[in-house]
Amino acid sequence: MLALVPAETDRSERSGLPAPAPREDLLARIARGDQDAFAELYDQTSSRVHGLVQRLLVDHAQSEEVTQEVFLEIWQTAPRYAAERGSAITWILTMAHRRAVDRIRASEASRQRDMRIGVRDHVEGYDDVAEQVEIRIENVRVTRALARLSDAQREAVTLAYYGGLTQREVSDQLGIPLGTVKTRLRDGMIRLRDELGVAS
Repeated sequence: MLALVPAETDRSERSGLPAPAPREDLLARIARGDQDAFAELYDQTSSRVHGLVQRLLVDHAQSEEVTQEVFLEIWQTAPRYAAERGSAITWILTMAHRRAVDRIRASEASRQRDMRIGVRDHVEGYDDVAEQVEIRIENVRVTRALARLSDAQREAVTLAYYGGLTQREVSDQLGIPLGTVKTRLRDGMIRLRDELGVAS
């Protein structure tokens, strides 16, 4: 398992060490699996990579994570680096920029998804709980109001409005004149409106 070494000060600043190797040469060596070359490239470039990523992401923890992803990608894709297409640092910083932008997009997509789920759950919660409670309360009020009607009024209202019968069908079923049905329904509905507090 490849171990990423912590960033250090420029090795050339420490006495007795040679000047840093060109980054292009380091990438060529990394492509052959040279971990020492990778450590040197990390020392030379990690602060710039992290700085770029930090400016884009702002979040410190995510910036560190993306920086590590960039260097893992460098280790894995070093054989694909082509010096004729640009300098090593340009290649590395382009990779870092792409990774940071991908993380921003993924975070935004996750945030949007969480928001959609939150809205959906909120609406479902309202439909499943608040609305059901409201319906039950209304049913209780109507049942109590019906109980205050006369037996004849309640029978006519129940058949017409809950049973779905026409006034003629109520008349036939109860064996009473149509005019009587109309009177019972009218008086019953007036009484229901009064009991429920509904303006006529």
